[in-house]
Amino acid sequence: MEYTTLGDTGMEVSRICLGCMSFGTSDWREWVLDEDEGLELVERAIELGINFFDTANMYSDGESERVLGKALEGRRDEMVVASKVYFQMDDDDPNSGGLGRKAIEQELDNSLERLGMDTLDLLQIHRWDHDTPIETTMRALDDAIRRGKTRYVGGSSMWAHQFAEAQYTADSLGLDRFATMQNHYNLLYREEEREMLPLCEKFGVGVIPWSPLARGYLARPHEEFDATTRGESDEHAKRHPYFEGGGQEVNERVQELAAEKDVKMAQIALAWQFHKDWVDAPIVGTTSIEHLEDAVEALDIKLSDSDVEYLEEPYQPVRISGHE
Repeated sequence: MEYTTLGDTGMEVSRICLGCMSFGTSDWREWVLDEDEGLELVERAIELGINFFDTANMYSDGESERVLGKALEGRRDEMVVASKVYFQMDDDDPNSGGLGRKAIEQELDNSLERLGMDTLDLLQIHRWDHDTPIETTMRALDDAIRRGKTRYVGGSSMWAHQFAEAQYTADSLGLDRFATMQNHYNLLYREEEREMLPLCEKFGVGVIPWSPLARGYLARPHEEFDATTRGESDEHAKRHPYFEGGGQEVNERVQELAAEKDVKMAQIALAWQFHKDWVDAPIVGTTSIEHLEDAVEALDIKLSDSDVEYLEEPYQPVRISGHE
């Protein structure tokens, strides 16, 4: 395993972050692992040197946090744990979602209880709240740091102008800034390279992209995507513009390069991320220990400048996706 400093936080994290949406309960989504398999996945991740885990209160309606907390029991201090807040947790409680003070405080407490922890390492806003002033949100997040409920706060998919506004608001009020950005970024969706990623690079913000494998579309030939359980049942994958623009040709070039280097397509897609200086740790979500091991092996794959250029060349601008 390789390690890096997460932005300017001073925290050392593995170059791979295990995304925890893939376990909790299959009652939530068909392809999600239940508790026993989730515990095995986390255990293997730790054996492989992964110390960075990203979950959210809404994953399996809280079960992901509970399973992760159980898996990390007794070794919490060795790990870096991130969670997120924003999406509605209880249809009967209008204050269980959004980024108002009440929602942030009560949902953070609920997350910590499920995780069995006193403090998160990183609390992220899962999306931008158009109904709450950013000043209110940043004050509530800063208070969470002051109360020892989280060490750092971070943002997720949003427009670069919104992220800049949040950082300016924090600075002007003497509050803690967002230390990280968890944004949508992969070989098939590179719109973040226009503004968000240069902004993060300039100001020392840690970058932890979600969906580095384009919800599995970069892990197999395009014509085989629907053959998987997730491909069949994950309606979110079809909402993203992976199948638009030059997506099919990029997929084919990943296939070609993987065959040339005798590795798997997913490993090429991850190796491309590891070669991007502005990426600290892509968030890899998997339901397979074998695929997790493959992801770690991808750290050893070297891509030449011409390899990177070959993979990127077919890309065409696509519609913005992931901010909703």
